[in-house]
Amino acid sequence: MKKLTLPIRFGIVTSAVLIAYFLILALMGKHTNVFYSLFNGFITGFGIYETIKYTKLKQGQGFSYGSGFTAGVTTGFVATLLFTIFFAIYATELDTEFLDNLSSAWAKDYKNFQGIVFFTVAIMGFATTLVLTLSFMQLFKSSNNAKK
Repeated sequence: MKKLTLPIRFGIVTSAVLIAYFLILALMGKHTNVFYSLFNGFITGFGIYETIKYTKLKQGQGFSYGSGFTAGVTTGFVATLLFTIFFAIYATELDTEFLDNLSSAWAKDYKNFQGIVFFTVAIMGFATTLVLTLSFMQLFKSSNNAKK
């Protein structure tokens, strides 16, 4: 559990930044425009990158691809899980008209539209986490091409 302390902390901070960004968009009335959610990838990516960087600094020569990958995925999954829970609470309790404003005419035909939206938010976060962690690990992994 001690190895996961840093990624969990970074995941909590990343989710707090994601929530703050969403609430700022809500104050400006832009939270129903899905194009603004593209910036979530940058926020998540920054959190993952910083986690892997600090993990490498902390472990030094003991840093491995597996430990960096685990740190990045843990950070992203914690951030995604917390943000998805916040999003569900916001959409069902705080702003009950949010999902109606978010949906288009065709989406109203689905009985489980809420579930589809929450599932989509979670899957987008998990997919972003996986892709960004794999990408960033290419920067942090040790090279097998040692100079002679």
